[in-house]
Amino acid sequence: MFKRLFLLILLTTTTLFSQNDWLETQLKNKKSGLDLALKSKNNQTIALKMLELGTIYSQYGLYANALSYYQEALKQIQTSKKDSLFVQINNAIGKVNHAMHKYEQAQPFLQEALTVAKQLQYTKGQALAFSLLGENAEKRGKYETALAFENKSLTFFNNQKDSLEIAVVYENMGSIYEDLEQFDKAYDYFNKAFLLLKGSQTKQEANVLNNLGDVYRKKGQVNIGIPYTNSSLNLAKKLNDNHLLESGHKDLAKAYALLSNYEKAYEHKLLADDYNQKAVANENKNLVNLLQADYKINQKENQIKILQEQNKASRANQKTILILALSLLFAVVVMYIYYQKKRKTTLKIQNYKQQTLKAELEKKEIEEKNLHRDLELKTAALSRYSLHIAQKNKMLSELSTKLKNSMGRKNELLETKVKEISNEIDFVLQQENEWEEFTIFFEEIHPDFIKKLSQIATESLSPAELKLGILLRLNLSSKEIATILRVTPDSVRVARHRFRKKLPIDAKAELITFLLEL
Repeated sequence: MFKRLFLLILLTTTTLFSQNDWLETQLKNKKSGLDLALKSKNNQTIALKMLELGTIYSQYGLYANALSYYQEALKQIQTSKKDSLFVQINNAIGKVNHAMHKYEQAQPFLQEALTVAKQLQYTKGQALAFSLLGENAEKRGKYETALAFENKSLTFFNNQKDSLEIAVVYENMGSIYEDLEQFDKAYDYFNKAFLLLKGSQTKQEANVLNNLGDVYRKKGQVNIGIPYTNSSLNLAKKLNDNHLLESGHKDLAKAYALLSNYEKAYEHKLLADDYNQKAVANENKNLVNLLQADYKINQKENQIKILQEQNKASRANQKTILILALSLLFAVVVMYIYYQKKRKTTLKIQNYKQQTLKAELEKKEIEEKNLHRDLELKTAALSRYSLHIAQKNKMLSELSTKLKNSMGRKNELLETKVKEISNEIDFVLQQENEWEEFTIFFEEIHPDFIKKLSQIATESLSPAELKLGILLRLNLSSKEIATILRVTPDSVRVARHRFRKKLPIDAKAELITFLLEL
């Protein structure tokens, strides 16, 4: 069982990295192509590369980024002779605005694409522009205009014998008639689209099957529509499309509710909600993957630019500019992700937030355990460090005493040398550098101890008393403290008694216990 679980985790991780690597490679190749185009200063090539980059961002729902590339591409060829690329870019801008529900902003770009496509006799450009104009008109409630545009689009696609695009137009027309509640006509067009797509095993085929089932349900022929919806679900499962699965289960929930089979209706409603959450999670994952890939590429590009510009500007300025640019990009990305999540969140988002919170709490528990373990290790290290100081001071004191005793010998050269060494040892013992380092180390582990001790004291504490408090906090014995402070154990006991009087401590309480609780 554990082996299977390990293999599953390994496979999932490998797949995720593969997707990230593939996406990063795609972006890197496209951006490299754009860099080469910019160096060549060929406006047509630059515009084409920008169109390709914008299309990648559009596919992953980063419409603002896509629109930025499309608009920049349009600027590159505004002054040149208008050609098929001009038509493609305008259609792309209109399509992105349509996806962002900015239907009025999309209209002039689609109209411009149609006008130029007519002048160029660019058939595919005209067909796509008509189709997009039809979709745009439908969203604005202008159904007659939408049908007129779709019929014109159909004429051009028929001439090209493009069955997939024809199926799209049929589906659009079926959707318009469905909005008009002319369900028989809607069924005819959905069925035409299905006949063209049948057996293609595509998302479009699954969507059309779902539309057929939906139309039958709206016509009151629920039992006839359910098999179509089930066929759509089967294909959606093969394609692993969560949006289609959500839509199919929603329609089945409505169908079974009409048949008064509320138990099945509720089951499909729950499945629809589950697939909705999966779809949102998958979209967010794809969006994060794209942003990560984009960030990595931008990071590498900025690092290369810094190296190239080292002779022109100081390294500090380059880093500042890079940090500001990345901070701005990060802020924009965070705001955009927040907007997308907020817009797409459903009534079931509360459950998703609870799961996220649970994961965060588990993570914090692990972090707290790690911090606690680090604190224990540092405390042990500090105790060892204090003992090391005590042992060193004791050894140096004993060595100094022995050297001074040796000075009683008659050899004047030995006496002079011993005196010099003894003086050096005494000088080292009087230095405070080691204590300062010790205090810094202590404050890293117990940052508020000295401050709290000073605040609760009934009288002002001297530096010597603060040192004593620190050493007692480490639970050192009087003998060890005496060695560190270079005094006798009796002096330590007297100092402890005076120190205790300055603290708000009960007479029966242990001083060390009191200090450990600060």
